[in-house]
Amino acid sequence: MKKNLIQLLPLPVERALKKFGVDIRIARLKRGFTVEMMAQRIGIHRSTYIKMEKGNPMVGLGAYAVALFSLGFGTPLGDLIDQSNDDTGLLLGLQKLPKRARPKKNSQGL
Repeated sequence: MKKNLIQLLPLPVERALKKFGVDIRIARLKRGFTVEMMAQRIGIHRSTYIKMEKGNPMVGLGAYAVALFSLGFGTPLGDLIDQSNDDTGLLLGLQKLPKRARPKKNSQGL
């Protein structure tokens, strides 16, 4: 199953993950952290952290989130697809609105 996921990975996603891994590596080096220090902070094995820096898609999203937090980037995943910034979602919601409004029937006759 793991190989199937990697084989089905769209090329733009693969490239983005590799860039993300490189960016994490650069941020780690700028802060003077070793691979061992980062792995310990995240709570993962050293080999898993190395996979993260290589952009391996099998590394859990939680590990990436803790890595970002450990590097001082806060919690950017929380706002990544914030509903208030989802233009496509907002447009789709508007398309589902009724064409006209009708008063609701009141059981009390008012």
